Amino acid sequence: MPDTALLIIDMQSALLSDAYDVEACLSRVADLAGRARSAGVPVIYLRQRLYDVPSSLADVHPSVAARPSDVLLDKDSADSFLGTGLGDLLDERAVRRVAVAGFATEYCVDSTSRSALSSGYDLVLVSDGHTTPERPPGAVPTAAQVIAHHNATFSTIQYAERSITVAPAARIRFDAVPAS
Repeated sequence: MPDTALLIIDMQSALLSDAYDVEACLSRVADLAGRARSAGVPVIYLRQRLYDVPSSLADVHPSVAARPSDVLLDKDSADSFLGTGLGDLLDERAVRRVAVAGFATEYCVDSTSRSALSSGYDLVLVSDGHTTPERPPGAVPTAAQVIAHHNATFSTIQYAERSITVAPAARIRFDAVPAS
């Protein structure tokens, strides 16, 4: 997928402290980022500005930390395209498709995915590469249900002239379009 970029959203230590299935998600995203880099696919980190936490906790989690060849953009809203220059960066690199992973499923991952589609990009949602905060015991929906709901929604939603694929990280190949 030479016309693809991997977007890693808000995988910051401060935000992940109570995230669902976080260690497995971090491992899958780290592997995916490594495979993207090996294939020459741009890896772009979006980082929520956090003003009320120590800078070390506002950084991207060490297990998925950016490499010197990666791009890091700071953002102030759930939509990673809003006020960040992300669209211009993708256009400069002739990107037509974005693979999206990160935190939090129903906020930044959802908003960025929909914005990408509305901005003319095809979407690959990494079905096991996004997470959200755990809920209190007995709360409905659970974090797992939120993730499943968003995967199901993007599996059936339609955007004119856009391709949408929802696939687990292990099935995403950066040398070809992933099978859904």
